[in-house]
Amino acid sequence: MKQKLFSFGDDFRIRDESGADVYFVDGKAFSIGSKLSFQDMAGNELAFIRQKLLNWSPTYEIWRGGALAAVVKKELFALLHHRFTVDVPGPDDLEAEGDFLDHEYTLRRGGRAVATVSKRWFALGDTYGIEVADGEDDVLVLASAVVIDEACHRGDGKRH
Repeated sequence: MKQKLFSFGDDFRIRDESGADVYFVDGKAFSIGSKLSFQDMAGNELAFIRQKLLNWSPTYEIWRGGALAAVVKKELFALLHHRFTVDVPGPDDLEAEGDFLDHEYTLRRGGRAVATVSKRWFALGDTYGIEVADGEDDVLVLASAVVIDEACHRGDGKRH
């Protein structure tokens, strides 16, 4: 996942391990709160991410096909680590825990790692490597990683 160095909104492409573009995330410029459209390369919207305003901690909704697919919320009081919950309908919630600098984190379901995220230290624009476990919902996991980056880095000058 690599973000453009300069863009209006938070637009970026997600590539597979061979470097081919697979997904495009279209950030809605000039909106109140973050709004992102997660699309395939043909421009079909696979998920829509919207920041919920007026919450104590950063909270985002991930919508798919007009239905709420997940609510991602940053825990307010987590010392030395950033922690997030990804509340999905039913019993398949995810938890994400990252290091203090937000360069490495793992998404887990019931203690089992479903994805690992690693940020490159020296790159123009934010660049992440994300490994998603077989059988997992790639779009949900990648959209959750986008939300975590958005919650940790929005407005700190590291985004563009």
